[in-house]
Parts: sequence; structure tokens; C-alpha cells
Amino acid sequence: MENFEQLKLENQLCFPLYTASRLVVRSYTPLLNRLGITYPQYLVLLLMWEHRTLTVSQITKQLYLDTSTITPLLKRLEKIGYIKRTRSSEDERVVMIGLTEAGEKLRDEACSIPAQLAGELNFSEEELVELYRLLYKYIRQS
Repeated sequence: MENFEQLKLENQLCFPLYTASRLVVRSYTPLLNRLGITYPQYLVLLLMWEHRTLTVSQITKQLYLDTSTITPLLKRLEKIGYIKRTRSSEDERVVMIGLTEAGEKLRDEACSIPAQLAGELNFSEEELVELYRLLYKYIRQS
């Protein structure tokens, strides 16, 4: 019988990454529910709070998402009044995304989320720094 040890679930890098991702998103859910937004919408808003105005293509690139995924998120955020979409005056094909006053105000309510989440994780500060370092090393190489 051949050795299929490498095919055990516990020996796959993808499984702990996938599971950890799902658990982290699940930890965010009750915090974001209070704000009336989903985790993917939160990621878009984090970018918008940092950059104020971005094109759709800049958002898709920075979040590693496809346009077909980001468009419904943007439509929903626009519908609930947190962003506005406008056409670029230089190139009508380019859609610009900007924050509304309500979107700016939501940032104040969201400020406590990172600290609340960090309080739920059972990692030392050194462990979190190392985890970030390794994850971003992988992301930059991809």
C-alpha cells in the first residue's frame, strides 16, 4: 500500500488557513452586525477610510477580488448611503468611489472593532506580529 500521508487533511497548509480565516470572519460578524454591514463591505470601507477616493479597479486590486464580486458590494454600500459612485471626468469608463458623510461617520463607530477583535484572540503581541509578518510575506510573493 502506498503512503498517502501527504494527503491527510491535517498535513495540508490550506486547511488551517481556510479554517482560521472562517473563524476570524465569524468573530467579526457580531461586531459588524451592530453597524449593519458585512465583512466584505467592512473591507471596502477600510480602504475607503484610508484613501477617501478610489477607482473600482484599485479596490479590486487591493482586496484581491474580481470586479464581478466587488460590484454588488459597492451597489449595496451605495444603496445604504455609505459610498457614492461617479464617473471620472478624464475617462468616462472609470468609476470613482468616494465616501459619503454617513460613510465617514461610520468610521467613528468602527474604530473600536480592531481592539475588540484582538481582545478575543488568544495570542500574545509577539505572536500577532509574527503571524502578520508571515501572512503578508506570503501575500506579497503571490
